[in-house]
Amino acid sequence: MDIKNVNLEEFTPDRIRNFSIIAHIDHGKSTLADRLLETTGTISKRAKNEQFLDKLQVEKERGITVKAQTASLFYEHKGVTYLLNLIDTPGHVDFSYEVSRSLYACQGALLLVDAAQGIQAQTMANFYLAFEQNITIIPVINKIDMINADPERIMGEMEHAFDIKKKDVLLISAKTGLNIENTLAAIIERTQPPTGSKKKPFKALLFDSWFDEYRGVICLLEIIDGTVEKGDKIVAAHTGRGYEVLDIGLMYPEPTPTDVLYTGQVGYIIAGMKTVKEARVGDTLYHAKYPVKPLPGFKPAKSMVFAGVYPVESSNYENLKDAIEKLTLNDPSVHVEKESSTALGFGFRCGFLGLLHMDVFKQRLEQEYDLTIITTAPTVLYKVVLTNGKEVSVENPSKFPDVVKIQTILEPIINATIITPKEYLGAILKLCQDRRGEQQDMSYLDESRIILTYRMPLNETVIDFYDKLKSSSAGYASFDYEETEYAPADLVRMNILLNGKPVDALSVIVHKDKAYYLGRELTKKLRKVIHRQMFEVAIQAAIGAKIIARESVSAIRKDVTAKCYGGDITRKRKLLEKQKAGKKKMKQVGNVELPQEAFLTILKTD
Repeated sequence: MDIKNVNLEEFTPDRIRNFSIIAHIDHGKSTLADRLLETTGTISKRAKNEQFLDKLQVEKERGITVKAQTASLFYEHKGVTYLLNLIDTPGHVDFSYEVSRSLYACQGALLLVDAAQGIQAQTMANFYLAFEQNITIIPVINKIDMINADPERIMGEMEHAFDIKKKDVLLISAKTGLNIENTLAAIIERTQPPTGSKKKPFKALLFDSWFDEYRGVICLLEIIDGTVEKGDKIVAAHTGRGYEVLDIGLMYPEPTPTDVLYTGQVGYIIAGMKTVKEARVGDTLYHAKYPVKPLPGFKPAKSMVFAGVYPVESSNYENLKDAIEKLTLNDPSVHVEKESSTALGFGFRCGFLGLLHMDVFKQRLEQEYDLTIITTAPTVLYKVVLTNGKEVSVENPSKFPDVVKIQTILEPIINATIITPKEYLGAILKLCQDRRGEQQDMSYLDESRIILTYRMPLNETVIDFYDKLKSSSAGYASFDYEETEYAPADLVRMNILLNGKPVDALSVIVHKDKAYYLGRELTKKLRKVIHRQMFEVAIQAAIGAKIIARESVSAIRKDVTAKCYGGDITRKRKLLEKQKAGKKKMKQVGNVELPQEAFLTILKTD
């Protein structure tokens, strides 16, 4: 359909449906989005449209969705043409913030479940996100063309977990396009239309924004009431700043200009905003002449995992600074502060939503900006109550207060949901127990799969818990979590010393019971990766002034007596004594060169 020939005014709220696709990672959301775009003629069927809405290189390489994407579709059902607004959302637990934001602009959601894998942890989390917002949920079982598909069993799971009746479930194959027409019909028939009124003053929810180098900030809006057109003077309720609408249109699926957006429609506007901070997600936009009561908005994204990001070459600091600034324009959930380290020089302390979010951010810096960087071990945000009664937040181990000043240390606690086949139960119970987890609940999803609920410290899960969970369950277990509270814990800061000098970038915060074991592990591993120097290198793990583990890297020995032919033995002894004194002095003043593997060692503790 040629959008230029469409009169958008005809699409009153009763002919508009705003819906989202929610699912666990790798259940076929992006493929279903491709088929919906093709079936409605939004994109050509002849082009190779694999994961059309996954625009980032990292999304294409990893096969995951990182950023929610929007597209408008026109579809004729029973002789009436409808405007459907599709929002494709990420599936990984780290990006659930993107999902919750997207659902605010929707009245319906396709809950997608793999016909072979069944309900996973993130399926449950996404279902409850949509359920809490009172959104119509349309259950869909995908990949029914696969050999090991068992839709009957999955329908039983959905009935048991979500009280969804079997007759309401749609059976589709997004890959082959089977039953896609039925899915579009279900969206129109089951989803409620938007409830706004064209007669009321203009009011819009800003639910996403990104930065374009040539056009500035592009805002995605759902028009709650009224209309907005090019040239209108609008105000952002949060900042109180006024703007003029310079461009306006629909995502079809690329930004396609129109003159007006009407009630219930989802589209973009460009209003001369210079930074994404001005376009605060969850903000309300209204006409300058007709102020309205702002919408409640969203909770700001909370960083869960913190890590230091440093350039390998200190001369690349400015390049790294520019790259981080550009990336955070399109990902405001990353929290950035400048930081300096005695071992690594100048860099940044960044807060992320989770470990995958951190990994994706690092990969984008390396791929899109051609940088070589070092990231320090990820940590979480602790609250420390000092002896004077003051409470401070600490996310960097090197900034931890002295032991004598600390009264209590509080660590973040999460509620973890794990879904696993029952044959791997023993290994997963042991893993959770080793990570200081307390079991809260255990129930059967069906005869072969179990739902476990654990209360555990966040810092025990940030480094390699997910990897260990996957390897303990042959890849079948799934994991989801939510932060609940802060609880007192017996934690200590463990410093790594090289020849008596602490390396701040290698410091870690650990539970007292695990400190000795971890200290031994780290010193052994560092001994393997630190290259031999001209002097002996002592690697020590210390808690306060107490050394708890030690390893040594022996010096490279140069034969100083090689050129000493004949003569008295004292000549050789004199040269050896001189070498010994030189090595002693070198050990005092020489700097130990740390390779990048030394920092990765902390991330890969067994």
